[in-house]
Amino acid sequence: MKRPTIDRGLVASELRRVERRFMLKSALSLGGLAMLSGCAIDDEPSVEKALATIMGFTDRVQAMIFSRNRVAREFSASQMTRPFPFNAYYDQDDIRVVDETRWRLEVSGLVSDRRPWSLAQFRALEQQRQITRHICVEGWSAIGSWSGVRLSTFLQHIGADTRAKYVKFGCFDDYSTSIDMETALHPQTIMVLDFDDASLPPTYGAPMKIRIPTKLGYKNPKYLASVEVTNIFPGGYWENQGYDWFGGS
Repeated sequence: MKRPTIDRGLVASELRRVERRFMLKSALSLGGLAMLSGCAIDDEPSVEKALATIMGFTDRVQAMIFSRNRVAREFSASQMTRPFPFNAYYDQDDIRVVDETRWRLEVSGLVSDRRPWSLAQFRALEQQRQITRHICVEGWSAIGSWSGVRLSTFLQHIGADTRAKYVKFGCFDDYSTSIDMETALHPQTIMVLDFDDASLPPTYGAPMKIRIPTKLGYKNPKYLASVEVTNIFPGGYWENQGYDWFGGS
């Protein structure tokens, strides 16, 4: 008998909605009512508005304490998680594969050079390697080895206005996310080409993913298709469904 198809994105979104309501009620039971006065717990719009206020506050606090000079812990090869787990809002059988020889990274926004980039161009730049911990918002973590080009180096090459507020990432699996410019310029934020000393496989985001060990997993997009530098708040796939935007780990 054929296994029924499960919409993982829909299930995750519903679980997140329930979790958000539970979080708010818990906060109120701990004295949060004084902070959220006038919020009716059983009124969905009031709950969403209150949570947006809370999450906006946590985003601002995280941004205030974030520093390019503070790096995530790095590990030895013997500490790597094998096999490294696959994770996405769809099943592994649904991974989309592209022809890497024809793949180009689209560039837009507040940059002086919008010409697309090939993998060969990225390979020609200085590579950085890190063995860092991927921390998932679902509660698990795994240590992997990633190599690639610092995002700050790429932004310099395309003439990005680093006074801009955000960098948005679009992916060819219809995912998207965005980060603040301070995180984009962090030395450990890299555009990954290799995993475990071999070309990045489709399972982990080929031909390119963004690795940001200072942020939670959902802020590390795979299957990269585009980069945009902007001052307009871009949101993201999970962020638009209520996940914390800053997403620091």
